[in-house]
Amino acid sequence: METVKFNGWDCIRLTNGTVEAIVTRSVGPRIIRYGFVGGDNLFCEIPGHQGGSGEGEWMNRGGHRLWIAPEAPERSYELDNEPYAEAVDIPNGVRVRQAPGPQTGIRKEMDITMDPATGFVRIRHTLTNCGAAPTTIALWTVNVMGRGREIIPLPPKAPHSPTTLLPNQRFALWSYSDFADPRWTFGSRYIFLRQDPDNHTNQKIGLCNKFGWLAYERGNALFIMKFPYADGAEYPDFGCNCETFTNENFTELESIGPMTTLAPGACVTQDEEWKIFANFAPCRDEADVEARVVPLV
Repeated sequence: METVKFNGWDCIRLTNGTVEAIVTRSVGPRIIRYGFVGGDNLFCEIPGHQGGSGEGEWMNRGGHRLWIAPEAPERSYELDNEPYAEAVDIPNGVRVRQAPGPQTGIRKEMDITMDPATGFVRIRHTLTNCGAAPTTIALWTVNVMGRGREIIPLPPKAPHSPTTLLPNQRFALWSYSDFADPRWTFGSRYIFLRQDPDNHTNQKIGLCNKFGWLAYERGNALFIMKFPYADGAEYPDFGCNCETFTNENFTELESIGPMTTLAPGACVTQDEEWKIFANFAPCRDEADVEARVVPLV
């Protein structure tokens, strides 16, 4: 672990010599880079959002961030454009912690650790209610990916029968969700979403992802994101623990925790694991996903 400059910001770099993760200190925090040393950043570095601080409006910037759901301007878009005070060494990583938000009273914290052998990353996200009143929220993580293609697993298929009369999947659609958009490919076992810099419309869906993973192909690398699902829990957005958004600049891979009422001083946590693999040729079809991606999950 070392202090570095990245895109004009003071940052913390975690590396095992093969893989690196870079965490901003001047703003955020964001995990602004994750990738192989000398290779492409799996995350998007949004042009015009790099290197600055003190802006009067919320900045996406790219990378990985911890957010608050359900989405609302006063809650989700609370500014994080200033340096934060706390960055503490922990075994194989760092704990970064913002001051409580002046609007929400919520303090955001991430324990970011890297496995020395594999370069896989585990993040423990924590939201703490530092306000004077209870609040009902959900923990929300967002990975802003560079140009590539997402793979979303679907529940297994079974013939119509007396034992398959009820649905086994929940979807949420937004006013701008449009399945006629050519970036979507709907298979029988997987949904594929391709990021396209020439397509300037927004797309988003949410779903109940009981498998607890998403994958993303970028260049010759594969990124796998793993997250929990709690059966019977109440999730926001019609029961979604997983959402994805794309536009001309990036694709977001998002996980969402259950709705939780936090008393003053109480906190909620959720872990997320990242796996990264090199020399991975993009999958040609669903059989390729079954043979080459699923075993890595």
